[in-house]
Parts: sequence; C-alpha cells; structure tokens
Amino acid sequence: MRRVRDLPSAGFRIVLELAVRRVACRACGTVKRERLDFLADNAHFTKRFAFYVGRRCRQASIRDVAAELRLSWDTVKTLEMQYMRAQIKRAGTPGPRAIGIDEISIRKGHSYRIVVSDLVRKRPIWFGGDDRSEASMAQFYAWLGANKSGKIKLAVMDMWKPFRNVAREQAPQAAILFDKFHIMRHLGEALDKVRKAEYARLGGKDRRFIKGQKYNLLSHRDNLTLDGRRSLKILLAANKRLNTAYVLKEAFGQLWDYEHEGWARRFFDNWRASLKWQRLAPYERFAHMIDRHWDGIAAYCKPENKVSLGFVEGLNNKIRVFQRRAYGLRDQEYLRLKVLSCMLPPL
Repeated sequence: MRRVRDLPSAGFRIVLELAVRRVACRACGTVKRERLDFLADNAHFTKRFAFYVGRRCRQASIRDVAAELRLSWDTVKTLEMQYMRAQIKRAGTPGPRAIGIDEISIRKGHSYRIVVSDLVRKRPIWFGGDDRSEASMAQFYAWLGANKSGKIKLAVMDMWKPFRNVAREQAPQAAILFDKFHIMRHLGEALDKVRKAEYARLGGKDRRFIKGQKYNLLSHRDNLTLDGRRSLKILLAANKRLNTAYVLKEAFGQLWDYEHEGWARRFFDNWRASLKWQRLAPYERFAHMIDRHWDGIAAYCKPENKVSLGFVEGLNNKIRVFQRRAYGLRDQEYLRLKVLSCMLPPL
C-alpha cells in the first residue's frame, strides 16, 4: 500500500491510498515495482499535483508555495523542476531562423551565462556556457547542430566581439544585427559623462540645476512625470551644452526608422557632423564606435530583418525578477530550467 498526495479539493488535502504490485522478473531475477503513469518522478505525489505545484511556482517563490501546501522546500523545488522539464519537452526541438544573443550575470565577480532566444517564437532556447567567451558561445552552435545552424538568417546581439566572431564562423549566412537597446545604452552613458563633466566644471549655485537630474536626462520624455519635465526644462534652459547633448540623444533614435541603408547613412553622417565645435568628447567617441560597427546597424534597414528588438531586453528583465525573488540561484540546473521555461505556456 502506498499513500500519494493528490490535488486539494474545497480546502482539504487529498491523499490517495493505492496498492502497487511487486513483480518478480524472470529475466534478471529481481523484484520490481509496477510503474504508474499518473505518478510524478517523486512517487509520493501524482503528476497533476506536481504540475499544480509548478504552476504555483510561476507566480510565487518556493518558500511561499511550500508554506501554502505544507511541503518541504526541497520537495517543492523537485516538483517544479519536473514541471519545467515537461514544459520544455512539449515545446519541442527548436529550429530558429532569427536568434537573439545576450549574457546575464549570475553572481558578482563577472560570472556570466549566455542566453540565446528564438526571436520568431519569442522564447529562450539555450542557456549555458561558463562565461561570455568564444568557446562558450561555440557550445550553442554545437548543441544546435550544423544543419540547423545553417538555417539561421539573422543573429541579434550586442557589440561584444566574441559573439560576432563565432556567429560569422558557425553561421556565415546569417546577417548580424546589433541590438538597438545596447547601442542606446552606450549613448546614455555618453550623455551621463557630459553631465558629470558639466557638474565638475561649474561651481557654486550653478550646480543646483544639474544635481539629481540623471534620471530625467536619460529617460524618454514621455516617461517623465510633470515635475520631472519641469525640472528637465529648467536644466536644459540653464545649461547649453547639456541641452545640445540631450537633443542629439533624442534625435539619434530616428536612425532605426529608415528602410533604406543610404538614407540611414546620410542621417548618421549629418548627426555626426552636428557634433563639430560642440566639445562633446564622449559623443565623438560614441560616433566613432557606431562608424566601426555600421554593418551591424544598417542591417535593420532590410525588410527581412525587421524583428522585435525589445524581446531580449524584456527577457533579461524577467530573469532578474526571479533572481531577486529567489535571493540568488546557486543551482545551475534549476536556473537553466527556469530561464528556458519562463516564456512557455503553462501545462
């Protein structure tokens, strides 16, 4: 006789009592137990109860689910991992046409893992590597196989050189596109350097206009509150150099609206020419970086490369949420399953 935990009903815990047959195997001479398909990997729970625990863990932490269902922390984690493996198995083997590549930090000390996403199906398909080197990136293409790697048409990534080198070697037919959000982050960092330089240059009462305005300068104007817009207006009126840097930052976003590379290049050349005599050294270094990586930016002008560039950044934000909720994840297999299943529909 075995006692098995099943789905609760009307606030009551349901426990099934069932007889499990023991069979003497004539071939090997051992005694084996009957396998029941409706039981989970942990034979003290039904499979539907394990899936119920997995669905609950999508919205709550393991500790909260364990307290709610009166289970141990380790038991809840084990059942959730079975649920996530079932999700990934049902999703099937990926055959991506457009991939997004990024890295996430799993702990302090520059410890990274690489995340590769299918931008068409909008889900992560691979999580691994030991760092963000070429050897770690090559593990993805080895896992995918030469046949499927040869069918990739677009690879979206940041301007990290090892990612670009491996993509050109393993999937030479794929167009390389640099992620808009990483590029705009570099531009935001250049604007912040201008802000710090102006704060250091000025003294006395003039500094009060700049102090505490980092968020207002770096944020999109539509995302600011009424007080934030008022403070930004006063700052830009008080400091001509910051006003010029802010206008150039806002104007640069127009680059991704062009559908022909020639017009995009003309816009960038005009934008770069407007830096002359402005004494904005961080912006000049940013423009030089864009010029060196122009092929990966101009690729977005082609109609076949029009994909959602915000998915990779949204996935990173989602990963950070459950990392914070778990106060750090030390089990690498659990983290891998959590990342690969976070965008999949529930079972």
